[in-house]
Amino acid sequence: MVTDENAVSDPAEQAAGDTKTSPDANKTTAESGSESKAKQEIASEEKEADAVKEELAKLQEQLNRAEEKANQHWDELLRAKADLENTRRRLQRDVENAHKYAVEKFVQDLLPVIDSLEMGINAANEVDADIHKVKEGNELTLKMFNDCANKFGVEAIDPKGEPFNPEFHQAMTMQESSEHEPNTVLAVMQKGYLLNGRLVRPAMVVVAKAAEKEAAQQQQNTQDANADEKP
Repeated sequence: MVTDENAVSDPAEQAAGDTKTSPDANKTTAESGSESKAKQEIASEEKEADAVKEELAKLQEQLNRAEEKANQHWDELLRAKADLENTRRRLQRDVENAHKYAVEKFVQDLLPVIDSLEMGINAANEVDADIHKVKEGNELTLKMFNDCANKFGVEAIDPKGEPFNPEFHQAMTMQESSEHEPNTVLAVMQKGYLLNGRLVRPAMVVVAKAAEKEAAQQQQNTQDANADEKP
């Protein structure tokens, strides 16, 4: 029987043939795996890039808000500084006006007194001037002046007949008197004045002292009383 050599294949040869084709297949598989890994790396890098872009966008937004707030605060600071400067200037102007016109009300109340004095002088210069009327006019003017001074806290010190007080009185001389207690104000040479309770000028006064005979008698009486008290 004739055997067809081409029809019959040797298993060994078939295995050898399969072995010859496997390197190409392995190469294809390796290339496919490398390509897949590269794609994964590219995808990972793109994902990381997207995350970085998103983070940068958030940071940029925060920066924009911070700059907006900073500009707002700067504007507020400038306005506050301008308001403070305006307030300082206004207060300075008010203080200057207070120094200049502090006695304006006092001057307004004093003007009628000046007018009355001028009228009294004119009346006294007349040929047929009545001395009694001039005197009454002067007394009225003085009363007006005292009322004006009292309105602004000026108080006269006229301590005649009162005990001597060194805080408000200045003794100019002492005079013997049997009718008054020692250290009593006998006369006021010049009135003193207080401004809202604070001494402006002390009253110049004459102070009473005991007569020499009475003083000697009082001293003797004191010595006798002390001697009687001794055992």
